[in-house]
Amino acid sequence: MNIKPIRSDDDLRAAFKRLERVFQAQEGTPEADEMEILVTLIEAYEHKHFPTSPADPVDAIKFRMEQQGLTPKDLELYIGSSGRVSEVLNRKRRLSLQMIKRLHDGLHIPYESLLAAA
Repeated sequence: MNIKPIRSDDDLRAAFKRLERVFQAQEGTPEADEMEILVTLIEAYEHKHFPTSPADPVDAIKFRMEQQGLTPKDLELYIGSSGRVSEVLNRKRRLSLQMIKRLHDGLHIPYESLLAAA
């Protein structure tokens, strides 16, 4: 095992290439240890060089709607009247803290996403 820091995109590609070879390693083997180390190094490099931000609240809601096959009518329980749901989905009204809590509790949308632009 020859592990070194990932300092460039070339190093990242090489780490991914090696990870492909050891990814299915049996637990307790040196290859499995190498796989865990590579995953940690790759995640650290990507977190530093390709940061991600939370989803936009409306995008998060629409994504959950798509996942669960929900319609705007289904959101009335969490947001309010059909007009209010329409305003939120069309970005004409911001989510209130009460809406955010209900969406989180009822649809399990992360607070981080719902509060991103609230």
